Formats: sequence, structure tokens, C-alpha cells
Amino acid sequence: MTNQKLLCGQVLTYSGDPFVGAWQDAVHVNSSGGVLIRDGVIEAIGNAATLQATHPDAQVTQYGEKLILPGFVDAHVHYPQTGIIASWGKRLIDWLNTYTFPEEMRFGDPAYAAEIAGRYLDLTLSNGTTTVCSYATIHPESVDAIFEAALARGQRVVAGKTCMDRNAPDGLRDTAQSAYDDSLALIEKWHGVERAHYAITPRFSPTSTVEQLETLGALWAKRPEVLMQTHLSEQVDEIEWAKGMYPDARDYLDTYEAYGLLGERGIYGHSIHMEPREMDRLSEVGGAVVHCPTSNTFIGSGLFDMAAMKARSIPVGLATDTGGGSSFSMLRTMAAAYEIAQLRGVALHASQLLWLATAGSARSLHLQDHIGSLKVGNDADLCILDLASTPAIAQRSTRATDVWEAIFPTLMMGDDRAIADVWVQGQLINKVQQEP
Repeated sequence: MTNQKLLCGQVLTYSGDPFVGAWQDAVHVNSSGGVLIRDGVIEAIGNAATLQATHPDAQVTQYGEKLILPGFVDAHVHYPQTGIIASWGKRLIDWLNTYTFPEEMRFGDPAYAAEIAGRYLDLTLSNGTTTVCSYATIHPESVDAIFEAALARGQRVVAGKTCMDRNAPDGLRDTAQSAYDDSLALIEKWHGVERAHYAITPRFSPTSTVEQLETLGALWAKRPEVLMQTHLSEQVDEIEWAKGMYPDARDYLDTYEAYGLLGERGIYGHSIHMEPREMDRLSEVGGAVVHCPTSNTFIGSGLFDMAAMKARSIPVGLATDTGGGSSFSMLRTMAAAYEIAQLRGVALHASQLLWLATAGSARSLHLQDHIGSLKVGNDADLCILDLASTPAIAQRSTRATDVWEAIFPTLMMGDDRAIADVWVQGQLINKVQQEP
């Protein structure tokens, strides 16, 4: 029996960045397309009839009018906050103290960490997300849990032990030395194992002493192949807090830059209230920012400036930021990104939203040579979108005059019901649309 699989339907591909030049030149939909998979990797992309004729033994799955696209890439999440998602009425610092820190205390229990990690990854898969970049807790067991759960499901995951040695409750503080030692041990244990990638993870500068940031900067210098993730300029009161704790810093970004935590492989979540120097420095070094729109509105943080980032060619990823974000769905996240851009005076096109949720996020994680786009040699991580998943969406999409007008209602109104199938490494692992 052949190990080739051919998926036929409307196939979304990229030939460039739709934020650079005309989106029509960068994003394409083949209404009679096909994706040929062998051994978990994309072997060919083209017209379905041609691929079927040249590979007659391939196992064929017909998706008709459904859209075949890369699996979604969620570039900034907190899997330990799964259980507290959609908690009422707090801003960032209150949110941490009231909901987040008490929940994270529980992740020293390996069994509990494993339970939540498995639940979180199952929720992501049901929403078409095949790769995530997650914070864990200060407990090494929490990192083991997410990587072990990902290994069992075949998912590609970036994760790291969250480091905090001040402004956190007893039981959630490590030290500068233990942060270094634990992180290094976890890098050596997990980084590069199957589809696991490590990210050095200071939560944010207010919860780390100078000594801890210095030691983590030294660790990154020692292991520059790993990523570094943290938070930056999420809320105005947080910015003032950070500046007060680092009075010599030129701005919030400088609280990282001064200690070796600014670089090309850095990922800076939120980055809403940015000063020109901060954006210029990120542009110079090639560091990425991650837009977390549902979180930014839910916690009242502010409006991300996509146009300013793109004008400086700063890599931008898209993320749910669960559980500060209020949904596990990248469709809902794209809708929120559209709404925030509208409030900024920019109308993002459907092609740009999809690119952010796939190739853009993959680029921000330096994984663009493996995931995020349907191209020969990339991993066969795919999401199949039903463009008529609910009566409300169906009645709108039937009026569409082109494929983009058919796609856009699903981005604005879609949820897990729109996820027809999910493929991870060429294996059909989750099918949401089932007969009752």
C-alpha cells in the first residue's frame, strides 16, 4: 500500500508576504488544488487532477469547496491558564494576583500539569492549531508536561520554564541561579527532541531581579540557538511599574536589552505602547513581536499598531494569549485583529489575517522552514476549513463574488465548527465535524 496521501480542495499557498507589496501577488488560492503528502512531509502541490494522474496510487481525500491551508500557529500562550480562561473583570496585575498565580501554584504536581497540558493541546487541535509557543510555570515539571503531551500528539511546540524571583508569591519564585540551572537542564533535555523547541522565559522584567535577567542573558549567549520569550509594553501601568523598578533604563525594552535579552531570536508578546526607539531597535536586531488581540481587549490593554510594526519590517506573529485571551480559536483571534486594525484606521485583508495566523507566526518563531506555509519539504501540518460551517456563515458565503469574499465570513464568525479536519505530520488526528 502506498504511503502517499493526496488532499484535494481549495488550496491556499504563499509566494511572499502580503504586507509587502500587493497581497494579490503573495497569497493564492487554487480552487482545484491538491497537496501530496509522503512520510509526514509535503511532497508536491499543484492541480488536483494532475497530481492524481501522476500519483495514481495515492490515497485521495476529497474536500470539495473546503479550504486547505497550513495549520494555525499560536505564537504566545500560557497553557497553565487553561482552567482560568474567561475570568471576570481584572486588569493585568490584578489578573496575575487573583487568578494566574494561584493556578500556577498547582503545576508543581506532575499529574495536574499533565492533565492540563493534554487538555490544552486537545483544545488547540480542535481549533485547527498545530503549533504553539507557550509559557509554562516556574516548575520544571510543567515544562516536561507540555513537551510530553506534544510528543504524544505529534505537535510542534515551543515552551520554556517561566522565571520569576520577585513580585510573585511564595512557591512561585525561583532564584537567579535556579532559573539558569533549571532552564539549561531543560534545554539539554528537550530542545531538538522530535518537534520540541525551547524558549528561555523570563515572565517580564518586573518579576525578575537584575541578577536573574543577567543570568538568563548569559544563558542565551551560551545557547543562542534557542528562542527567548517575554512580555513587553502590555499595559500603561505595567510600563510605569517596570520603569520604576529599572530607573536607569531608557524605556521598557531597555530593561531587557541591558542584560542581553534583546536579539533576533527574541519574541516579545503584546508590544502595544511602544516608543519609537523600541520599535527601531527591534527592527535593527530582527526581534519579533506578537499581537494578542483578544487578550488586549479582554484585559483592557490597548490597540496594537500593526502599521507601525510593518513600516519598520518588524516580524509580527499572532496569538490567542490564553488565558488572558478569551478564546482558544485563531479564527476568533483573526477577527479581533481585524477589529483592532479598524480602530487604528487599517482594514486588514483576509489574506493578511491568514498569513499572520500561519506564516507570520511561524516566522516569528524562526520555524518558517518547517511549518506555516504549504510548500514542498515543509511538515504536513494542515487545517481544513469549512467555509459554510453555520447557517449564518453559509448564507453570507453563498453571496460571494470571489474566493476571498467566501473566506472572510469564516474568519469573522467562525469557531471550532469551521474546522473540518486537522492533519499533523501527514496524519489525520482530529475530526470535529461528526454526525450526532
